[in-house]
Amino acid sequence: MTSNIKLIFEKGIEEELYNYVPKMDIDSTDLNEIIPKSLQRNDISIPNVPEIEIVRHFVNLSNKNYGVDTGIYPLGSCTMKYNPKISETIERMPGYSQIHPLQDENQGSIEVLHNISKLLGEITGMDGFTLQPAAGAHGELVGLLIMKKYFEDKGIIKDKIIIPDSAHGTNPASARMAGFSIIELKSNDQGEVPIDHLEYAMKDGDVAGIMLTNPNTLGVFDRQIKVITKVVHDNGGLCYYDGANLNPMLGICRPRDMGFDIVHLNLHKTFATPHGGGGPGSGPIGVINDLSPYLPEPCIISTENGLVCRQSNNKSIGRIKAFWGNFGIIVRAYAYILALGSEGLKRVGQMAVLNANYLRVLLKKKYFLPFNRICQHEFIISDRNMPNNVTTEDIAKRILDFGIYAPTIYFPLVVQGAIMIEPTETESKVSLDYFVEIMEKIYNEAESDPEKVRNSPHNTPIKRLDAVIAARKPVLHD
Repeated sequence: MTSNIKLIFEKGIEEELYNYVPKMDIDSTDLNEIIPKSLQRNDISIPNVPEIEIVRHFVNLSNKNYGVDTGIYPLGSCTMKYNPKISETIERMPGYSQIHPLQDENQGSIEVLHNISKLLGEITGMDGFTLQPAAGAHGELVGLLIMKKYFEDKGIIKDKIIIPDSAHGTNPASARMAGFSIIELKSNDQGEVPIDHLEYAMKDGDVAGIMLTNPNTLGVFDRQIKVITKVVHDNGGLCYYDGANLNPMLGICRPRDMGFDIVHLNLHKTFATPHGGGGPGSGPIGVINDLSPYLPEPCIISTENGLVCRQSNNKSIGRIKAFWGNFGIIVRAYAYILALGSEGLKRVGQMAVLNANYLRVLLKKKYFLPFNRICQHEFIISDRNMPNNVTTEDIAKRILDFGIYAPTIYFPLVVQGAIMIEPTETESKVSLDYFVEIMEKIYNEAESDPEKVRNSPHNTPIKRLDAVIAARKPVLHD
């Protein structure tokens, strides 16, 4: 291995190799006509390795990856669940994957968009939907822009939004981007919105409404939800539902029935699209009739002549995404909903709650439970009372040694040392029991051998980093 190769690459040999693609047999004059001379290179700094070593290198790298197809992925608030591969297969059918929104014959695709909008309306109770938003946070922004336009259309200026401290972190960011200032409500000792605080906040005439996640990031369903929405409505506000936690509600409780006016859904969390890895996502927005005119356009409407696109409504907030949004994600969700049907979706909700409560009851034997009550799809434990001052980060790092992914840590911020666990509805009792076994083992190690936990992980390709240095001086390249 040459010194130059040693400096740049982990792999490479000095011997000349003959199994590469041969050089082009194009005359240099002709080559200059194809590729500008300034872009041509004679010497390329790449590792000198046989093809088989290249293949093995990348296959070995892929084996170090972790995902829902590898093992349990209890990442709280993110619903990292297994999704049926049939949805992937259907989305890749040429009639869906090999089309363009500007081609002439698009009636079948338009029908899919129209039909899933109707299905999402049944699931949520909402009257109108747009499928344009590219992700949950994008949907939040669209919903808030609709809320803002609604009041402006009435000649009313409202520039404040109430957001509980148990909300998803994107809520305040989306509200600020839409031009609102935030009034934060502190949760009560049950993890719910205090009604008296809400009533006081709503007396401010500049409040447009509330953004609420129910169940919230504590995994708690707010039992006074209809009182909350009534207080907001009685004071002239609108209620926005963050549907990122919809899994446990499917077939059980609809946002409209709770009193909400606007809802966003995460198709990439609830309806059969792999979540994580940077996307793609889809965050449709549903609204009640009074808000339907403000939905982004174009809209699909049903007429005597079939389905047509409407693009002439002057009340609309306007287009917010190219064409119809992330169409492939929408097709996956459509296939998933049709495959499960109403009873299957209800089963999703029931199993999400059952799995979370199964873990909650078993883990509270060892770990501190800040809210000791029936949860929905997720729940919080913390490092409070851990032996020998073992921290949440220590627990999460040690979990990696057992070959599974760690839950969300230090969020939500309302619980110090939070560990946020969401098993999802797709995990079996076997995998849940294995997770409990690991967590109990880590607790016992914290008692008998705390340094082993503090110095973990031991079995991963990269050992524990200095979190402060990694954040302040990240190494972004070799």
